[in-house]
Amino acid sequence: MALRIIADSTCDLSAEQIEKYGITILPLCIVMDGKSYYDGEEITPSEIYAWAEARKTTPGTAAVTFEVLENRVLPMMEAGDDIVFIGISEDMSTTCNIVRIFADDHEYKRLFVVNSENLSTGIGLQVLRAAEMAAAGATAEEIVERISAARGLVRASFIVDTLTYLARGGRCKATTAFLGNALKIHPMIAVSGGKMGVARKYRGNMLSSMERYMSDLREELAKAEPRRVFITHSLCDPALVEKAREFLTGLGRFEEICETQAGGVISSHCGPNTIGILFYVEE
Repeated sequence: MALRIIADSTCDLSAEQIEKYGITILPLCIVMDGKSYYDGEEITPSEIYAWAEARKTTPGTAAVTFEVLENRVLPMMEAGDDIVFIGISEDMSTTCNIVRIFADDHEYKRLFVVNSENLSTGIGLQVLRAAEMAAAGATAEEIVERISAARGLVRASFIVDTLTYLARGGRCKATTAFLGNALKIHPMIAVSGGKMGVARKYRGNMLSSMERYMSDLREELAKAEPRRVFITHSLCDPALVEKAREFLTGLGRFEEICETQAGGVISSHCGPNTIGILFYVEE
């Protein structure tokens, strides 16, 4: 028996982190032209954007499949392992509930589902904390209790370059997107209570908007848990990534500044040149 930490592909952790911490990833699905592709395994954000621009639409996204659960989780159950699954917010996907149903169908009591109430590396932060707890000898119950209690301390936000993808996905009106793009408005999308919403709006080019976004985060970053901070982006201009890294390094607070690429699901909804800073605040 072992203690397994698993997550869905929207956690946006790097391949190196996944390997280092022994995390199992369950891919969500990207649906294009009636065909479903496993996020991060069968399709890349670059391919998604090429398809979306050619058709002036965005792909569909879908929750984890029972086929994936049978191939990746069932062997753990058959081995009698304890399993902690940390998944995308239940307000955004049915993935957590599908994993629960799968465990119930197999009458397996040692699979624990944690609703991260987050997305992207807002999930990834929780997954890495859980993996570190597991490595230190914590039980599944202890991990679930701590991760669940602290999920409200995760700060996840992004600044979006274009409103086009949000409009195509039904998250804002087409007229709003047209005017916003014309006026060079870049919204800050933040997660609160498991849901995404516009926290602020910046006007100008992305570089100046990014500087104001970082300034607005400064107060909470001063209270951040020092272990790690994420810069997560979707095919972003390297100058913006470097600007974020310089800013975070200059704070002199973090032991580890992690850069990761957003996966297919997040990229499909937010569009290219989206970038965010994600972290825990201290308890």
